Amino acid sequence: MPSPAPDTDQLIHDETGTQRLIGYVVDVSDRAHGRCHLQVTEQHLNRHGVLHGGIATTVLDSALGTTGSLSVDASGRAPFLTISLTTQFVGPGRPGRVTATGTITGGGRSLLYITGVLEHEDGTLIATATGVFKRVPQEKLT
Repeated sequence: MPSPAPDTDQLIHDETGTQRLIGYVVDVSDRAHGRCHLQVTEQHLNRHGVLHGGIATTVLDSALGTTGSLSVDASGRAPFLTISLTTQFVGPGRPGRVTATGTITGGGRSLLYITGVLEHEDGTLIATATGVFKRVPQEKLT
């Protein structure tokens, strides 16, 4: 079942252009599981009236990357880049609040293996994902 709404001081709003465009919020309230929340509205739906797969994948990617970041930085802002990401769509994403949650399943110093689920607030499983994420030193990003 999706997590309850976190304390607002543990949410990251509008940090990136992608967040502003899509409208999801990053949740860093749990050091073991990065989360992203999205209020699915008509603008997020495909022509079949369900959550667009690209948006679902983007929210999962962000939650998994945040999970990696939280493993080394309580603020959830340490840079991790996606090396690979596979998404499996298992149910329809209907309008309402959806939550993507990541969990580290393995890895080492620089690479982490992270899985994730995307669930509707009613408990419906929408998609799962598996990914490999690489920690990137801040100085390499400038």
